[in-house]
Amino acid sequence: MGIIDKAIHRLYARTGITLIVLAALLLASTSLVQLFFARKGMREEAAMRAKSELEVTELEIEKVTSKVEVAAKNVIWTISNYLSEPDSMYMVLRQILDSNPDIADAAVAFREDYYPSLGHWYEPLIARRPDGSYEAMQAGSESHDYFHASWYTSVVESGKGGWSEPYYDDKGGRAMVVTYSEPILDANNQFVGILGLDISLDWLTDLIGNIQLYPDSYSTLTSKSGQMLVCPAETLDTRNLARFVAPIESTGWQMSIVIPYAEIYRNVRRVGRIVVLLQILGLLLLAAIVQYTARKQMKLEEVEENKERIESELKIARGIQMAMLPKIFPPFPERSDIDMFGTLMPAKEVGGDLYDFFIRDERLFFCIGDVSGKGIPASLVMAVTRSLFRTVSAHEYSPEHIITVINDSMSEVNESNMFVTFFLGVLDMASGELTYCNAGHNAPMLLGPDGVRMLDVVPNLPLGVVEGMDFQPQKTKISSGEGIFLYTDGLTESENIRKELYGEEKVRKDLSEMVETPAADIVARLVEAVRNHAGEEPQSDDLTMLFIRYFGNSGVIRQQLALRNDIQEISKLQPFIEDIAEKAGLDAQTGMQLNLAVEEAVTNVISYAYPEGTEGHVDLEAVLSPGQLEFILTDSGRPFDPTAAAEADTSLSLDDRPIGGLGIYLVRNLMDTVQYRYASEKNILKMIKKL
Repeated sequence: MGIIDKAIHRLYARTGITLIVLAALLLASTSLVQLFFARKGMREEAAMRAKSELEVTELEIEKVTSKVEVAAKNVIWTISNYLSEPDSMYMVLRQILDSNPDIADAAVAFREDYYPSLGHWYEPLIARRPDGSYEAMQAGSESHDYFHASWYTSVVESGKGGWSEPYYDDKGGRAMVVTYSEPILDANNQFVGILGLDISLDWLTDLIGNIQLYPDSYSTLTSKSGQMLVCPAETLDTRNLARFVAPIESTGWQMSIVIPYAEIYRNVRRVGRIVVLLQILGLLLLAAIVQYTARKQMKLEEVEENKERIESELKIARGIQMAMLPKIFPPFPERSDIDMFGTLMPAKEVGGDLYDFFIRDERLFFCIGDVSGKGIPASLVMAVTRSLFRTVSAHEYSPEHIITVINDSMSEVNESNMFVTFFLGVLDMASGELTYCNAGHNAPMLLGPDGVRMLDVVPNLPLGVVEGMDFQPQKTKISSGEGIFLYTDGLTESENIRKELYGEEKVRKDLSEMVETPAADIVARLVEAVRNHAGEEPQSDDLTMLFIRYFGNSGVIRQQLALRNDIQEISKLQPFIEDIAEKAGLDAQTGMQLNLAVEEAVTNVISYAYPEGTEGHVDLEAVLSPGQLEFILTDSGRPFDPTAAAEADTSLSLDDRPIGGLGIYLVRNLMDTVQYRYASEKNILKMIKKL
């Protein structure tokens, strides 16, 4: 027995040593894996922070440079008109500096001997001094031969405006500057000179220098040729550094954030030392208590812990998923023209059904969808689909375009071959017109006084199957009091213990008995009916329902007028505006004011929105609703925000007043609200008159 006991003890010892060695190797491997992923996570966090800072800073730089470019392009026409009056250039340059505090100095550099009486070099220049005063001078001379300056020669060679490389300006700003140059042409389209607007690099240094993600990180800004514009750091040593780069499209500059890896991984090293210490202590403890039965118990406890963690994570995932869906009903308590209610009941902790809706520009955007499969993969696809719906429909009106963009985005990355049946509708709250597009989903049911009818749908393919799929839109009219019932197949395919389906006919029958029932009660009764049908049979599929009852909006009047970009079309405006003004009960004077304001806006679009010789369309919609009259002007021309134009100074005399700006001045003063946005490649100008 003694020999047997010793053998057993040796076996236990060897087993214990083996377990300790294996545990040590396992812990070491775990540490390496944790270190790897921790370092990866830290780097990704640093990259995310750097990207965010770069985007914000890029917007700040783009804001300044775009203002300078716009200022240059807006004033070129004025300079061309004053070519016969060379002394007037100082007045124009002064106006540029007054309107643009970011510009250090402005100059007009004329070509050789353009004004023979003024010399070979003629460069009127006005510089802004540190105390806020202006200094005007004729900067051109033999010692300041701008004909060979890069900001001049590059524009002469290319024939178009652009930003220069940085240089020291010894005449105007007397500092390091970059210049935006724009060619000046005379009435015969001949080159006569260049308008140059300088911005100092000091503000760029301050802006870039304020980026401090980590104690030893720094930021740089280089020109398109690689010349350093801003570099707050004392050294450009690139060893053991992470560099995050973002280009500035308008200027060709490149901005970088440089972070030492030591800064990024500082916390990882600190935590790593703590982890190693804890692992050593754990090994010592394991050596004292290692036994076979204890190890079995630890495995059992680990299994239980993982089970609880998974259950906890699934509960959290369910909460996150449900939080993405509308859950406050009624969703629009201030509106009396619509009644809505929706619900989603996943078959497991998380599911793949979705529904969503929102109102934009008096249109109700709504959708319902069903992802193939169940569980976490379906919930992830559901979240992506819902996010794409929100993102795309925020700037688009046509359902087929929204669904096309969503389908292409999902098809491009659909490595798991999952698809989504989807129905999307856009309901005009004023007219009741429903524009919709179906992607392989169950046809909605329409509930009205005459009973229940199925909405006619085209059997398009589901989302995520084929990229580039053409989806066919459809339209119908929703009458006041009529309801739209959308659902997923978890309703009609609900089974009882005898494998009998709830079925579409049962849904129609139940709906027909609730013609005037509120939306919330309709959904609640159908949920109860499905549960009674299923009995003890567990729910096998996600169940989603959305009911929308439309009550109409008889207090809104809409009128449309389509025009071509021909100035002769202006004659159609007066009878159109007089008609809507009469319906609004406005007096003759107010009607004339409306006509004047709208005519100014339409004339501006007809004259400037489209390139000369190009045919285009201008659409005008008048919306009369209680308390206000709204005019919506839409065109597909060049993007232009008239509300961003500077206010016209009406206190100046006609001789001193700059050309342009009075049109938008009239619109602003004759209308109560003027709003502009660019969406779906269209300029949309809203002019609102309170009644």
